[in-house]
Amino acid sequence: MSNATSPKRLAFFERYLTVWVFLCMVAGVALGKFAPGFTAALSKLEFGQGSQVNVPIAVLIWLMIYPMMLRVDFTALGGIARKPKGLAVTLVVNWLVKPFSMALLGWLFMNHVFAAWISPELAKEYTAGLIILAAAPCTAMVFVWSYLTDGDPVYTLVQVAVNDLIMLVAFAPIVMLLCGVANVVVPGKVLVTSVVVFIVIPLAAGALTRTLLLKSRGAEWFEKTFLPKFYTVTIFALLLTLVLIFAFQAENLTSRWLAVLLLAVPITIQVYFNSSLAYLLMRWLRVPHNVAAPGALIGASNFFELAVAVAITLFGPSSGAALACVVGVLVEVPVMLSVCKICNQSRGWYQTKLSTTDEHR
Repeated sequence: MSNATSPKRLAFFERYLTVWVFLCMVAGVALGKFAPGFTAALSKLEFGQGSQVNVPIAVLIWLMIYPMMLRVDFTALGGIARKPKGLAVTLVVNWLVKPFSMALLGWLFMNHVFAAWISPELAKEYTAGLIILAAAPCTAMVFVWSYLTDGDPVYTLVQVAVNDLIMLVAFAPIVMLLCGVANVVVPGKVLVTSVVVFIVIPLAAGALTRTLLLKSRGAEWFEKTFLPKFYTVTIFALLLTLVLIFAFQAENLTSRWLAVLLLAVPITIQVYFNSSLAYLLMRWLRVPHNVAAPGALIGASNFFELAVAVAITLFGPSSGAALACVVGVLVEVPVMLSVCKICNQSRGWYQTKLSTTDEHR
């Protein structure tokens, strides 16, 4: 009975996670306001001078994605080449739709719909921040979203890894093109360090741990005893990450609260548009649900750690661009949780097309 369709793990945390996110925002802003010295000291802890990769946040993100990496069976990687549809949809949405749709939404809302509340100069900065946010596909957080939707961990890893390789060469040109600023230089050290810190290190740690424990303790102990220990760790690491990010940007969030609300509009639209597009394309192409759900989430979410770092490097910590990226963090988590819920609740509807197609073959 214990292995039968049991209630989803962490159901209590998942059910109220939007509330926890709001409480994290309050706690983070309070920490930044009432303990500025402590917050400033934490924010200065970086992996090398100029890397913009914060050590405490990196450690917490390791705790989020390390359990996911433990589940990756590298012997199954070769099978991805025989199932390329999901990967193709992810790449099309991430690189041919998402940055350009966000540029359009940013221009429309910042320069026209909200023009009465935003100066032309700030509108440019906000739009640039939105573009930077959309041009950086999700890396670390997508493993959390994949976990919450019972995604295929191997396929999720491949989707993220290919995105990272493309990001190394495409991120800067896309930002330069869409921002329309020829002299924008995306710091390569920030990009490379982020990929190493948030992907390579936890992946290597997870692979090594999995190999050693499977050999010494066996698959049953590994799956039923060891992995469950990390279920709550993932959620708490996520919440503490949010506390720190909001603490680091407390001044921006409190002094520009109207801008926060306005920036949330195009970001929210972008998340639902891109996730819906990817999900429907996957269903049309009859991609399995455990590939389609994380693929849709990858197509909608952002690598906000990199986006915030790049925006601060290019425009400054108090700039409109940096604020836009921080609002992306604020909006993304609760909105992405709602997308996770939609993917889970629509699993039966999604799989109806697959089973119907199989019946008519």
